[in-house]
Amino acid sequence: MLASLPMYDWPQLRTAHQAFWSGIHVALGRRGIKSPAGLTENGQGLAFWAQPQLVFSQTCGLPYRRHLHDKVRLVGTADFAVENCAPGYYCSYFVIRRDESRNALADYENAVFAFNDAGSQSGYSAARHHTLARDFWFRKTRRTGGHLASAEAVARGKADIAAIDAVSWRMIERFEAFAPDLRILEATDPTPGLPYITGAGLDPDTVFEAVRDAIDRLDPATLADLTLRRIVRIPKQEYLKVPTP
Repeated sequence: MLASLPMYDWPQLRTAHQAFWSGIHVALGRRGIKSPAGLTENGQGLAFWAQPQLVFSQTCGLPYRRHLHDKVRLVGTADFAVENCAPGYYCSYFVIRRDESRNALADYENAVFAFNDAGSQSGYSAARHHTLARDFWFRKTRRTGGHLASAEAVARGKADIAAIDAVSWRMIERFEAFAPDLRILEATDPTPGLPYITGAGLDPDTVFEAVRDAIDRLDPATLADLTLRRIVRIPKQEYLKVPTP
């Protein structure tokens, strides 16, 4: 049995994530679903998410619609109450150094764009769709492997601009010492947030109820740490219609 919560796994939030999972584990048990007592560290990637032993995880919208939508079952979507987004939706922020004089996105066409991975909705796909709609794409790019690394690359002058999802940006502002050196230039259009998924052999409605139960029972301090409000239902079709690069 496999379970993970890898998407916002800041070290400072490990205890909160484990408490959240413990609540889900108990709620699943009350519904007759067996699950591991602990989370798999670094439990992400297509090979992990597609395993038949998967009980619960959170993936990114791009790999979900490109590779996983017919291999796993969509449980629901976490609502992190992102500003100017409908429940369960999020956006990406183009972040630049605070002292930058360039204040229009098009001014960065020849700058270095840092991105976490080409398989990321928030770090790559949303940015590409947003800029191509404005008739350009960054001529210089740098893959960093993570949102935190992308933001830090901009802060340290190793890149000029990056697209950071709104929830990750929230964590960066809260936990990272370099955050005051950055500012938001522009936001992308909202898209469905990172979906919770389960294996093909489990009933997603039952898992949804267990997650909702766990959230309802979670203590306010842990909910505040995770900035988690609730789980919502966003139809599969809403994920599949998002443009894919």
